[in-house]
Amino acid sequence: MMETQEKVNVMPRIGDMAPDFTAKTTKGEIKFSNYAEGKWVILFSHPADFTPVCTTEMSGFALRKAEFEALNTALMGLSIDSVHAHLGWVNNVRNTTGVYFDFPIIADIDMKVSKLYGMLQPNESETAAVRAVFIIDPAKKIRLVMYYPLNVGRNMNEILRALEALQTSDKYGVAMPLDWKKGDKVIVPPPQNLEEMEQRLNDTTCERTDFYLCKREL
Repeated sequence: MMETQEKVNVMPRIGDMAPDFTAKTTKGEIKFSNYAEGKWVILFSHPADFTPVCTTEMSGFALRKAEFEALNTALMGLSIDSVHAHLGWVNNVRNTTGVYFDFPIIADIDMKVSKLYGMLQPNESETAAVRAVFIIDPAKKIRLVMYYPLNVGRNMNEILRALEALQTSDKYGVAMPLDWKKGDKVIVPPPQNLEEMEQRLNDTTCERTDFYLCKREL
């Protein structure tokens, strides 16, 4: 019994394949694997519709949707509310602020997707999803996971920064230092053997702190 319970509560980790699902959303029924085909996806949950922090966060995603699209990234929200509640909230926010949540929001009434992605944290709430963020690549692999408590909003700049860092790392085979942002120098992978170490020590094309820490412009 204990083993079964542990399996149910296992949360997807970085490097895992994103669990597939079919769900009712504000854009109609969507199968995640089809929605994610050929692009990055940010899947994020919020505790409840018609709540203040969630409204600011969803507005943040909506206002910067074009920036995500420019990075070949689709948005998908979720909360444990009905599709009718979602539609009412979307319409209310549009009428009061002019911001339109023009991306699918999952109506996870049965909590199926929330449980699949570990968005329910019992010590926080058993009926509201915490503020989870999953960045999923075009191969449908989970590349980054963020969890925030119910009472602390996320940082949209950091979500975009992390997404761009992942994409840049994949494209150029490099790593990102502390506080990296687009245009900053990147870290060159460290040498894997003595020959490569000697080459690195004589390399004048990068900013070298030591053989294992070198930065360069892209």
